[in-house]
Amino acid sequence: MKYDAYGQSYTDSKELCELLYSKPELDLSLFKVEDSLEYNASVASLHADLELLTNHKELDVSVEEYDRLLQSNWRMPTEYRELDIAKYLLGLVKEEHEVQRVGQELLLYQERDLFDLLRYLKYMVDTLRKNNIVWGVGRGSSVASYVLFLLGVHKIDSMYYELSVDEFLK
Repeated sequence: MKYDAYGQSYTDSKELCELLYSKPELDLSLFKVEDSLEYNASVASLHADLELLTNHKELDVSVEEYDRLLQSNWRMPTEYRELDIAKYLLGLVKEEHEVQRVGQELLLYQERDLFDLLRYLKYMVDTLRKNNIVWGVGRGSSVASYVLFLLGVHKIDSMYYELSVDEFLK
């Protein structure tokens, strides 16, 4: 498997044939290949009832533009997309030191234009809970974020352990 500058995966027909030998039930529609011409021509000439392969194409936008486009399309229900995430999070805390910490972190998330990410994480956690899906306790520097703890992304209370959010949002 190869990856282009945009993070899209693709393969060549030789590698795909090797995959098919080991997994004949493989869904070819899930793959993009560098060289679909020969395979697709063979399928057509044999009048075979097989799926055609899709060619991998480099995109005609910059990586930065592609990233911006992806970040603007979060695929979540309207109720989450329109959620005032700052108000929601501040509504979860009672003590003054908690309000201060949430406010500090929200400023850092806002500076990085990550409010949509927070909304999506709220949606994700709600979906996991609704479907009784278990996820990890927490890992890496993300446990330093009290906001992520409040959203339920992880179960480590960074204020209790005196973890600085700067360890996560550098």
